[in-house]
Amino acid sequence: MEPIVLAFLVTLGAGLATGIGSLLAFTRKAPSKKFLAFMLGLSAGVMIYVSLVEILQKAIVSLEEATGSYAVGYIWATVGFFAGFIVIGIIDYFFDKMNPGHHDLEAGNASAEEIEKKGLMRMGLFTALAIAIHNFPEGLATFIATLEEPALGIAFATAIAIHNIPEGIAVSIPIYKATGSRMKAFWYSFASGLAEPVGAIVGFFILSQFINEYFFGVVFAGVAGIMIYVSLDELLPTAKKNDHHLPIVGVFCGMAIMAASLVLFVV
Repeated sequence: MEPIVLAFLVTLGAGLATGIGSLLAFTRKAPSKKFLAFMLGLSAGVMIYVSLVEILQKAIVSLEEATGSYAVGYIWATVGFFAGFIVIGIIDYFFDKMNPGHHDLEAGNASAEEIEKKGLMRMGLFTALAIAIHNFPEGLATFIATLEEPALGIAFATAIAIHNIPEGIAVSIPIYKATGSRMKAFWYSFASGLAEPVGAIVGFFILSQFINEYFFGVVFAGVAGIMIYVSLDELLPTAKKNDHHLPIVGVFCGMAIMAASLVLFVV
């Protein structure tokens, strides 16, 4: 098989794992509040753990290599992390301004159920955006690794695929709960995963001459900030509204799943 074809197929397989996560989320006809609370907690656990333990660490390593100094790389990764946090916070603020659901509720123009659905839809879209941005450079990294050393690329893609499954759940569950449509939930989740192979192709053929360790470091740090914001501002508060204790159980399980996937990659 041609090396470029193999690299693309490996990257595509890793990205499509988010679709598997979507399908796993549909094992029940109508998610109950307890099920939703647990799954949102699980999603938050996945995103928090992978952001702080893997993505931010990758950013520090990339920026250390780019600058030649661990201290300087660490500082720039920290700046990138909080920049991502602030950027998604600003987007969230203006999104609220354009979609003032709580004002509709106060004015009696919408029911509490409708407001809840709007919030879940926003949460799902934000999560999909964060995962897609994260998957874009990750796809490029997988593609290049497979080109240079197929065995390493396949191992890397396997680890990515394992932790893309719960990320797919993180997108699909709130969108399904908000819209009642399995297909919408699946396609939003599926699309966030497609950023993986898209990142590989676009990045390699168009952006490769401009991409360096600075690029990877800043993007990964910013994405870590975005995913932490989404977890703390969207996933966990909504989970707590549905059940008091199950979200923390979900967080633990999500972190354990992500930790296991990363341990498998190391081993």
